Amino acid sequence: MRPLERLPTIRKKLGSTIVFAVAVTVLLVFLLLGYALRGTSEASDRLELLSVARRVAAGAPAQAPEGIQVVSVAPDGSVISGSPQVQLPRFSDGMVHVGVRGQVLYAVVPVVEAGQVARLVYAIRPAPGKGFLDRVGATFRFLSRFWWQFLAAGAIAAAIALAMARWLARGMTQPLRDMAQAARKMETGDYGQRVHTRSRDEVGQLAAAFNRMSAELEDLERLRRDLVANVSHELKTPISALRAHLENLLDGVERPDPETLQVMLSQSERLGRLVDQLLDLSRLESGEMPLRREAVALHPIVSQVLSEIEVARSGRGVRVSDRVPDDLPPVHVDRERVHQVLFNLLDNAVRYTPEGGDVIVSARRVNGRCEVSVADTGPGIAPEHLPRLFERFYRVDPARSQKDGGTGIGLAIARSVVEAHGGRIRAESELGKGSVFTFELPVAPAAETRRAS
Repeated sequence: MRPLERLPTIRKKLGSTIVFAVAVTVLLVFLLLGYALRGTSEASDRLELLSVARRVAAGAPAQAPEGIQVVSVAPDGSVISGSPQVQLPRFSDGMVHVGVRGQVLYAVVPVVEAGQVARLVYAIRPAPGKGFLDRVGATFRFLSRFWWQFLAAGAIAAAIALAMARWLARGMTQPLRDMAQAARKMETGDYGQRVHTRSRDEVGQLAAAFNRMSAELEDLERLRRDLVANVSHELKTPISALRAHLENLLDGVERPDPETLQVMLSQSERLGRLVDQLLDLSRLESGEMPLRREAVALHPIVSQVLSEIEVARSGRGVRVSDRVPDDLPPVHVDRERVHQVLFNLLDNAVRYTPEGGDVIVSARRVNGRCEVSVADTGPGIAPEHLPRLFERFYRVDPARSQKDGGTGIGLAIARSVVEAHGGRIRAESELGKGSVFTFELPVAPAAETRRAS
């Protein structure tokens, strides 16, 4: 496990990272500063030598700090005390001198008695070398003299960095904490949670994605509840009718004549259609229903569907017209599924078109695809219903749909079939003028077209 992974919160991780970065930066700055100012150590050494030489010249005991040697020399050059290892420079001007002779750093203070120089007091120590190791040693000697100032400056910098890191991290991680809290509420089924943030960075993008996900989950939960309610209602209607007739037959209220049996058969067929459509929709949406694609001519399918509609909806007084060109190229589709889409759209169009109205089927080729349209002259659909037309069990006029025997799944199946073929379906409508449902199908490749012909 990495060191940062042991920390429980992002704020602590961010704060630790910033403090570590500041500490490394301060350390490097101090080392570079010490290296650049290492020459000031030599100046400090000269001042220290001068101070020691003055004390001894003033009569203090000749005790010097470690590394400093005190030597007294007569004006003629003879050594009075001490044992210098190098030849010391001689001065007869009675002035104070500080300098370097060879590998020795020195400070000279004259002792004047009766107007004459009685002796010279030398404070000497080895001069720093000029090699790399000597420069490094001088750097660390400089740092050792001022270590507490550096330590205090580093501690203050680290404290400021930590405070700023926690303040910044709190604002950066607030959306993450909000998302965690919202996710815990979503675990209980509350999908209305949203995260509010004005950030446009990665955290803001994550919050926006979280909001989209929660909105989709909320929609899915609504659809699930609507599906359960609608399925229960749709199943209850034929089951209740069948149960009522069976109870009447058992009680002798009704006789098992053809008319009664026909009503019961119609209800059982309605129940069977509903179950079949639900199974088809489930398989299509889950991708478990394979499509047997082939090159199919569109005009024969439209003609077949129109003949079936005329039988199923005979007597309604609605004119159904076929305006599909014969020269359209074949489409690469599953014949049975496209037949199902056309039947659902035409059945809805005929059902909602009043007597004397028209239903027109047309098709055209657009950018390598084939667009099929079913237009009617019915009452039209209000704009607020258009976005939800292809949802399961959604009905614009529930009372009329139930009276005509519709289940509210046909358009959902049509959308799933079209999307399974890589196309899309849409609806356009205007109140009082009718509706147009259009879907796209892929045109068959040239090789399959030749095989089909």
